Amino acid sequence: MSISTMKLTFAAAGLMLAVSTGAANASYCGDGKTVTFAGIDWESGAFITEVMKTILAKGYDCQVDSIPGNSVTLEQATANNDVQIFAEEWLGRSDIWNKAVEEKKVVAVGKTFVGAREGWFVPDYVVHGDPARNIEAKAPDLKSVSQLSDPKVVEVFADPEEPSKGRFLNCPSGWTCEGVSTAKLEAYKLGEAYVNFRPGTGTALDSAITSAYLQGEPILFYYWSPTAIMGKFKLIQLEEPAYNEACWKELSSANGKRDQGCAFPSVDVAYGVNSTFASEAPEIVAILEKATFPLEDVNGSLAYMTDNKVDAVAAAAEFLKTKADVWGKWVSDEARSKIEASLK
Repeated sequence: MSISTMKLTFAAAGLMLAVSTGAANASYCGDGKTVTFAGIDWESGAFITEVMKTILAKGYDCQVDSIPGNSVTLEQATANNDVQIFAEEWLGRSDIWNKAVEEKKVVAVGKTFVGAREGWFVPDYVVHGDPARNIEAKAPDLKSVSQLSDPKVVEVFADPEEPSKGRFLNCPSGWTCEGVSTAKLEAYKLGEAYVNFRPGTGTALDSAITSAYLQGEPILFYYWSPTAIMGKFKLIQLEEPAYNEACWKELSSANGKRDQGCAFPSVDVAYGVNSTFASEAPEIVAILEKATFPLEDVNGSLAYMTDNKVDAVAAAAEFLKTKADVWGKWVSDEARSKIEASLK
């Protein structure tokens, strides 16, 4: 082999190695693509979204963005790949999401958190009173949704605008839980006895609960954990008939029957991810698979938001500053160092 031939051979080999190495190092963010998150507007979803956006942006040099909207709209956007990550998807709750799963347009990745619950609640003082605040128990025997049809109980939760009816404080319109609770009101034959009141936003829902609680007023409402309110206030979850799959399928379907009600199923919460994105960004999916937030840390961060009157961005920064022992396990050593440096 001549010298010139050897040079060409080594040059070709070097080029192939460079191409191979470049392919191996190629990544979704390295290619300059933007990772768009669902701009979830409830507290825990907003907080978790900001944490994950910061981790990707500061630790992995990703371009990140979020799109605001209600959960149904954002779920459809995830199916369409207009949104890549829905950070707090409550699995099995939504027709839109279930259809997208069947069509293999979306996948559930990891567990955002574990141990959440949801249902219908009343303040503890409604049942047990609160001597320290001179509040008498208005419904001392109340334990179950089956008792809500009792006229005496309806009167306890009288609607300010229609006092002949009670008021049930539902989720905002467009949230998946609003449709389910509306179906439950019908299934429990409470539609004629209660006004189905839907606040405009998650903030308005929280404000109504907080205002009633601080004033010691009776209030009946849907709620869930993790939230600041569940950590700050003493609440009682009303009993419901046991969950069963057939009942839930009807309640959670827009066109389902409303002839029986049952409890919400056990909660499975994951990162909802567009399937195309998942195949293009395995390195990001690997992070999401590890990123399980301890429930007590989420509740603590949400209480931090409330107590300090700060937004999800500030709460995310505080979490990243103080909980490196938690999130540091989700990322590479290099990414952890970059994230910590960005917080100083």
